[in-house]
Amino acid sequence: VECSSADEALAAAGAGADIILLDNLAPQELHAAAAQVKAAHPSVMVEASGGIVLGTLPQFLGPHIDVVSMGCLTHSAPALDFALRV
Repeated sequence: VECSSADEALAAAGAGADIILLDNLAPQELHAAAAQVKAAHPSVMVEASGGIVLGTLPQFLGPHIDVVSMGCLTHSAPALDFALRV
C-alpha cells in the first residue's frame, strides 16, 4: 500500500497490508514513520520511494527500511538501439 504519512502507513499495516511503500517523505520523516510501522507490525515490509536518486540514496537507508525504489534507474536511463537477427 502506498502511503504518504506515518498515520496512513500504520492504518494500512493494521488493516493487513504486508508491504508499506512510504512515498515522497523527507529522510527524517521516512525513518520515523518506518520505525513506527516496524514497532507496531514487525513482519511488515517497508519500502522507501519517491525522489530518491543515487546521490541521495544513503540518506534513505536505515534499519527499518527493507527496500528502496528508484525510478531514476528507468525513467532517466539512456536509450540503446540494437537489433537481433536469428
